[in-house]
Amino acid sequence: MDFNMPLSFTATKRFLHYVTIDTQSDPLSPTCPSTEKQKDLGRVLVAELLEMGITDAHLDEFGYVYATIPANTDKHDVPVICFCSHMDTSPDCSGKNVKPLIHKNYTGGDIILPDDTTQVLRIQDHPDLKNQIGNDIITASGTTLLGADNKAGLAEIMDACYQLVNNPEIKHGTIKILFTPDEEIGRGVDKADIEKIGAFACYTIDGESAGNMENETFSADGARLTIQGVSAHPGFAKGKMESAIKIAGLIIAALPHNLSPEGTEGMQGFVHPVNMEGHVETATIDFIIRDFEEDKLDAHAAVIKQVTDDVLKSFPNSTYSLDVKAQYRNMKNVLAQHPQIVDYGMEAIRRAGMQAKLCSIRGGTDGSRLSFMGLPTPNIFAGEHAFHGKEEWVSVQDMHKAVETILHLCMVWEEKS
Repeated sequence: MDFNMPLSFTATKRFLHYVTIDTQSDPLSPTCPSTEKQKDLGRVLVAELLEMGITDAHLDEFGYVYATIPANTDKHDVPVICFCSHMDTSPDCSGKNVKPLIHKNYTGGDIILPDDTTQVLRIQDHPDLKNQIGNDIITASGTTLLGADNKAGLAEIMDACYQLVNNPEIKHGTIKILFTPDEEIGRGVDKADIEKIGAFACYTIDGESAGNMENETFSADGARLTIQGVSAHPGFAKGKMESAIKIAGLIIAALPHNLSPEGTEGMQGFVHPVNMEGHVETATIDFIIRDFEEDKLDAHAAVIKQVTDDVLKSFPNSTYSLDVKAQYRNMKNVLAQHPQIVDYGMEAIRRAGMQAKLCSIRGGTDGSRLSFMGLPTPNIFAGEHAFHGKEEWVSVQDMHKAVETILHLCMVWEEKS
């Protein structure tokens, strides 16, 4: 199909609606989904899918949306593929009362956000703006994040569903849809039903610059360091008290800069304290440990242990324990066994008129865990930028290119089967 002939894109209209629905996840909540309000968006998505005629669309008790677009090809051997995005937004920045703004026909220069004029999108901070001249940029108003991560992906998949249903000349096999809660807090596929999805391959639509595809993520561990100090009455503490809070502070201060997020880039891993709680007697520090090479995770955990041992030499009556747990692993280890999944994605990007670029993610996606659950899942661009902050943005034209990429990908799988 020639996409130079104009499609009636619906992604922008959908996106502008989705971002107004507050779907922040909550890492302190034990439930799934972690916040019931994520289901508010799930119900909207299901209603839209049903209105398109996708009759099995439904929201389950855990906040997952599932749907199926039946094959329309005479071929019987086309593998089932799935498209996935997440509904939640980051708890790092408010997602309530989002006011999306469209800056039409961007001509270059800074974009000042009107509700907080200290929030400015500068080209030196957002280099991809240089590629957006003439495009329409969507931002929030300055007091919230936008929610392009990952509601741009939701809108693009929903638009692609609309196009598939309304353009039967686009030949494809069976297409599955999965929308997840709680991705931003690392629990996005905890309750995903892989058997119900029943796909050979999946693609998350949750990446950054147009044309990018990601086949590699960090491998990830979490660690909790528990420090047992010595409590004493502060009026009579000399020579007795060993404050667990102060010990924790010394440990954090002693971590090497060249093993921190702010001191690393590219393919370098890091150790990052993300939470600390405590009293004089007991304190805990939660760490995330990341590296592209799984073998290096143990070495990074050993750094935490060595730093703690060194600090505690000055606190002879205090002790500690370090509990390390696996979180996710580099999806490249699985994708390398199925090279056509990435190859077809790259071809779809090229067919949509872009230069395809294969990248690594300094983070993880739902695809990291889905891959190790038996559903190999690379990540394709959604056009989202500056995630988790008030300067988040996406362009209308990049969203349209993502829709085209999804459609081409459906056709590539059909053609090559």
